[in-house]
Amino acid sequence: MSDLTVDFQNVYDGESVPDESLFQKWAESAWLGQNPAEVTIRIVGALESQGLNHEYRGKDKPTNVLSFPFEAPAGITIPLAGDLVICAPVVESEAIEQHKTQEAHWAHMVVHGMLHLQSYDHIEDQDAEVMEALEIQLMHRLGYSNPYEAEETEPDS
Repeated sequence: MSDLTVDFQNVYDGESVPDESLFQKWAESAWLGQNPAEVTIRIVGALESQGLNHEYRGKDKPTNVLSFPFEAPAGITIPLAGDLVICAPVVESEAIEQHKTQEAHWAHMVVHGMLHLQSYDHIEDQDAEVMEALEIQLMHRLGYSNPYEAEETEPDS
């Protein structure tokens, strides 16, 4: 058990969001820090996701997960890792498109976002390989398969 506190906020008006205890489990498993910390995980609909994605990334569409690492002002030590904003409708449709279970894709979004909060990135190929390998390892530890395999499988032609 890690020293991670999860502030769970579900403002999505749908039935398909997994139980809060799963979000706690997934976030804890992906928290690699040694010190106690807190993360907010907010489950939103498409409009809120699209607004945030547009404001912070310049992309005018909803996205699966947005990560907002907390950056404390100099001399201030607050154990906040940051915030994850996960868009339920995008996660649900991606799971279907990628032939994954809903639960496995939700878990992957939490793991992926938690790694972003800890400075992992996938912009450069080398960084992407490191991050993806860690995601695969963490997902296996949680009992899920490689989250990238389903995406890469091409139908036989």
